[in-house]
Amino acid sequence: MSGADRTRLAPEVLDRLPSDVQRPDYDRDAQRNGIVHFGVGAFHRAHQAAFTDDAMAAGDRDWGIVGVSLRSTAVQRQLMPQHGLYSIVERGGEEETLRIAGAVRDVLAGPAASGAIVDAIASPDTRVLSLTITEAGYLRALDGDLDLDHPAIAADRAEGAAPATIYGFVRAGLMRRRAEGLPGLTLLSCDNLATNGAVLSQCLHSFLDATDKQLARWFLDECACPSTMVDRIVPATTQADLAALAERLGVRDEAAVITEPFRQWVIEDRFVTSRPRWEAVGAQLVGDVHAYELAKLRLLNAAHSALAYLGLPAGHAYVHEAIADPAIRPVIDRIMRVEAAGTLRPMRGFDPDAYCDRLIERFANARLPHSLAQIAMDGSQKLPQRWLATLRESAICGRRCPAILTALSAWIGFVRGDRFVVADPLSDQLRQLWQEAGGAEIVAALFGPCGLFAEHWVADEADMDWLREAITQQA
Repeated sequence: MSGADRTRLAPEVLDRLPSDVQRPDYDRDAQRNGIVHFGVGAFHRAHQAAFTDDAMAAGDRDWGIVGVSLRSTAVQRQLMPQHGLYSIVERGGEEETLRIAGAVRDVLAGPAASGAIVDAIASPDTRVLSLTITEAGYLRALDGDLDLDHPAIAADRAEGAAPATIYGFVRAGLMRRRAEGLPGLTLLSCDNLATNGAVLSQCLHSFLDATDKQLARWFLDECACPSTMVDRIVPATTQADLAALAERLGVRDEAAVITEPFRQWVIEDRFVTSRPRWEAVGAQLVGDVHAYELAKLRLLNAAHSALAYLGLPAGHAYVHEAIADPAIRPVIDRIMRVEAAGTLRPMRGFDPDAYCDRLIERFANARLPHSLAQIAMDGSQKLPQRWLATLRESAICGRRCPAILTALSAWIGFVRGDRFVVADPLSDQLRQLWQEAGGAEIVAALFGPCGLFAEHWVADEADMDWLREAITQQA
């Protein structure tokens, strides 16, 4: 049977799947929806939705997920013909496991669904609103607060405007909840941002304070924004992945995700009302997430970005190729084991060297090809947390970070835009800086006292000279 003729994955075909495929073992139709999630992409489906599916399989009830996609209808077209069902394929070493997840119950997409999205946020059944919208999705200015002058934010602030951003939708939903006497929500950021809960709280409060001061006060009193740390490598699913999966399942699954066996979720235990028992299925509920966040951002995420910007110019396409390059591997080792590790405070039960060993193993997993171009996206939003914070703290202690500077010089060359497509919200500004400053002054334009990233790190003369020399050698 050709792929085009196959039946789509759906509840009525679950009994026909191979016996080694795990299926939801709870009554999906009997569950109410307790979570609204913005950004129901591959990472969410492989991570938070998988934890939630496991929690319901362990006995929790009424935690179905309503996914929201503000711009594209692609995920809706993938998931909804399958009634929200999708496959999670875990590849590690020589082993591969396959399960069908059922926690996603609905997907609302695009401007046409605005009313339904607000209804979902305002529903009495909804207790958690979570997000994976990437660093760029928070629409922050370089000082870290919400960019109130951003065109999308300005449009959402206009009197009588239909919601278009996450902030506009949350405002509309919270207004309804307050008017109807419902409790506030726990808003759970699952993006790779240090203190992501505080970032979300600050940005949302800034938006509300600029539009409805009474609602801003209600938000502070009635809602909570716990911080989280998330970790799972989830490459983009390819057509070849989908074709191979169709052969194995006997049905097509357009929403499948391919991932590694490893997963980690550390959550600040600060919720307004009830929540799934995620800790019963492997999540960690803690009083303070900060140390876990820093370890992940400055070790794993920093290494990922370095692999991307060093690997692409070297002709590599995937993480496992870049980490095997004898010219790149020592740089990654030093970034993690020396430069970043030197800024982390000790944590009980956390061995930085063992953690780095595990990361190298994960990076080298050739059965999970992870695109360097995918990792290289939105670098201007990621590098302050991944590299610049380490550079700033190391400078205070008098330590040099030549490996991070090596990676940073590669990023500077990357954003010039003459060799690679630069997918970044600041791509035009970065290209213009290159045109105006040229190779001689681009370092100061970015990292000098008046540079674009001066809020995060200002290079001293030694680091300036080091970067200038590296840029000159790239030419």
